[in-house]
Amino acid sequence: MQSLSEQAYTRIKQKIVSLALPPGAVINERALKQELEMGRTPIREALQRLALENLVNIVPRRGMFVTDISITDLQQLFELRLALEGLAVRFAVQRGRPGHWERMAAVLARLSSAEEQVGNEQLIAIDTACHEIIYDAADNKFLRSQCITHYALSLRLWYYFLQRIGDMRGAIEEHVQLLHALQASDEALAVRLMEQHIHAFQDEIQAVMIGGGATPAQV
Repeated sequence: MQSLSEQAYTRIKQKIVSLALPPGAVINERALKQELEMGRTPIREALQRLALENLVNIVPRRGMFVTDISITDLQQLFELRLALEGLAVRFAVQRGRPGHWERMAAVLARLSSAEEQVGNEQLIAIDTACHEIIYDAADNKFLRSQCITHYALSLRLWYYFLQRIGDMRGAIEEHVQLLHALQASDEALAVRLMEQHIHAFQDEIQAVMIGGGATPAQV
């Protein structure tokens, strides 16, 4: 069972990533206490943890704010994700088990399910699940923690620009080829496909930030 601090962390993080708490928003601890029905200590612990993950900015004598989104952060974030995700894929090829790829295949099967309408929210869920399965298969808790942290920062960008990006189904379908490479234990191909996936997402986000009218405070 999750501790209260862990529960607060998970719920506040989801609010930030999904933009229920948008970039630059003031974080009201009293409102969070009422909404989450928790005391000050677990919420404060969660916010301190989120500050370490660059989702919350704590300014002495001013308060706490959701971190802004900037094009400089975008470049640095994706540089790091290329290294982290590439390493995760390498380890996943070496350490992954058939059960991991069966789970990933089941997730990707939702793309072609006649019973499920696959919209952008569902595509995000599929992408998240595929990446988390790879992190699990890599079998390194420290790497997994870093990958999840930086994936969340990328996911917030996705939510922020979702209306201008439009349908990202093609990006998610790239995981099908990646799955085949993982199943075949083709490390070089799997790493290359993951790098292409991240580059394509970066290019899409950057094009929207530069040419899509993002506000000066955020670029």
